[in-house]
Amino acid sequence: MAIDRTGELTVFVRAVEAGGFSAAAPSLELTPSAISKIVTRLEDRLGVRLLNRTTRSLSLTAEGEAFFARAQRILAEIDEAEREVGRARHVPQGALRMQVSVALGLHQLPPVLPEFFARYPQIELALAVTDRMVDIVEQGYDIAVRVGELTDSSLVARRICDLHRVICAAPSYLAARGTPQRPEDLLGHNCLRLYEQPELSHWPFDDPAAPGGVRRIQVRGNFSANNAETMLRMATAGLGIIRLMDLTVGPRLQRGDLVALLTEHHHVEPVSLHALMPSGKHRLPKVAAMVEFLIEKFADAPWRRPGAETKGD
Repeated sequence: MAIDRTGELTVFVRAVEAGGFSAAAPSLELTPSAISKIVTRLEDRLGVRLLNRTTRSLSLTAEGEAFFARAQRILAEIDEAEREVGRARHVPQGALRMQVSVALGLHQLPPVLPEFFARYPQIELALAVTDRMVDIVEQGYDIAVRVGELTDSSLVARRICDLHRVICAAPSYLAARGTPQRPEDLLGHNCLRLYEQPELSHWPFDDPAAPGGVRRIQVRGNFSANNAETMLRMATAGLGIIRLMDLTVGPRLQRGDLVALLTEHHHVEPVSLHALMPSGKHRLPKVAAMVEFLIEKFADAPWRRPGAETKGD
């Protein structure tokens, strides 16, 4: 078999450590005569005698002792370098591209991302914050965090948590217009809506007498927008009542900027939050690290902790 220079060093060092060619043969998977030939070739190349050989033992010459010490260090460094490369394959590192919703990107991620980078300093995150649906494979994303029903079966999905919608308004609005006590009271209030999702203008409430136990009230108002963030800001300013995901309104509820309404009547319709990954990428350490971090931080829906405890859908 062909033996390169590193192989020659290995054979020489193992033979010396074992105390003889025959003793070293099993671990090297070579015959004693093959080991002898390799050591002889090494000596010929170096132009010095490294070993004193007898029929029963071998010993190092003065030159052999110096060469043996250096060869041991070299092989140890090679072993460490290989172990280090092997460890690096399992260390989360490198560029990570992730797309998240505006609500998650603006309200929930900023407080926790510093902890993520403290854990994984070798990851470089490029974060796209948008509610626009993108093809994560075509656009080259490693992770997309999506709300709602899953439609692409080619992607790997990990559930993070369920989201609930909450009906709420600012204290200033309620002081001026009164607080609705029953679902029907909403018909006399200014309810803000997402015009790109008209079905969300029909707010659901528990009603045993209604078909399926749910009655829907179509709300109206003088303002609609195409994104939840604008709706949130308008409601916080006192313009009207909104019904948005607790992911979006949770921090405002916790601070008292908004007040949850009709919690005893509002029908629960959980909407799942998932991390989606192109097949194969979910095995990358950097991707797995981020997904596990998102689950760790958001599985218990921290936006519903005391100060934002509501019943919603």
